[in-house]
Amino acid sequence: MTNPSQLRQWGREVIDVEIEALQGMQQYIDDSFVAACEQLLACQGKVIVMGMGKSGHVGNKIAATLASTGTPSFFVHPGEASHGDLGMLTERDVVVAISNSGEASEIMTLMPVIRRLGIPVIAMTGKPDSSLARLAQVHLCIKVEKEACPLGLAPTSSTTATLVMGDALAVALLQAKGFTADDFALSHPGGALGRKLLLRVDDLTHRGEHLPCVEEQVSLSEALLEISAKGLGMTCVVNDQGRLTGIFTDGDLRRVLDARVEIHNSTIGQVMTANPITLADNILAAEALKLMEERKINGLVRIDDQGRPVGALNMMDMLKAGVL
Repeated sequence: MTNPSQLRQWGREVIDVEIEALQGMQQYIDDSFVAACEQLLACQGKVIVMGMGKSGHVGNKIAATLASTGTPSFFVHPGEASHGDLGMLTERDVVVAISNSGEASEIMTLMPVIRRLGIPVIAMTGKPDSSLARLAQVHLCIKVEKEACPLGLAPTSSTTATLVMGDALAVALLQAKGFTADDFALSHPGGALGRKLLLRVDDLTHRGEHLPCVEEQVSLSEALLEISAKGLGMTCVVNDQGRLTGIFTDGDLRRVLDARVEIHNSTIGQVMTANPITLADNILAAEALKLMEERKINGLVRIDDQGRPVGALNMMDMLKAGVL
């Protein structure tokens, strides 16, 4: 049976080797890196990433990262490109070709056509004197001293270095373009990330006939009927001008019952929470959630510029929308 401590040791050795490889990558963020960034910033079409084997898997991720951070990009498999997919390329594009050896035959087969189309090529290789590096307009070195694989065969440190170089390009371009969180959200509409970055308060608020609202002079019992009918666990309370003066929640109800307040003879204005926390702007739902958590409240009211309630939402709305 394998010794557990030996397994841990082998795992740590891999991490140590790859950390050392990445530290060595600092030297390659040089003039060639700047030239590659400038080439990609000037691209009027799309960035086409190519790579075979493990380089292809990494290339897929690099293309996805570029696309999601404001640089239109997609991956083309070199083998498929030789059988028709090369038609995806246009003269407005830039090719990022990845090959650790710089001699991948599937990519080299495509180079005469790519050059004939006049498409700039950025090569990422571990060998600056390789065929691919010499044919490219810009060469990004991804050379590592050794693989983490003890046999020196399985791409490990080299693929990590390639991935990091791709991330360096994507993030540098992101910042050069002034790419914002709002821009990022537009390419991530699905999942929790998209919901947090795109959903706004007005997307979740209950409005119109669904907004619980009573006037200050109504009895507490009438207000409870409004709360029950609208199902938000709260109601807005307004004055005779329709401006919000308070709210009454399920928590307030527990408080007044503990105080043995007469629900039929007391008005809602007497027991409401006055001057509640409100939202005047259509902020992100995630920001509203943060406010609710900080203030330890379960609901918020959205008001207009006249102080009149126009919508309300509670923690359950956040939960249903996937913001929570």
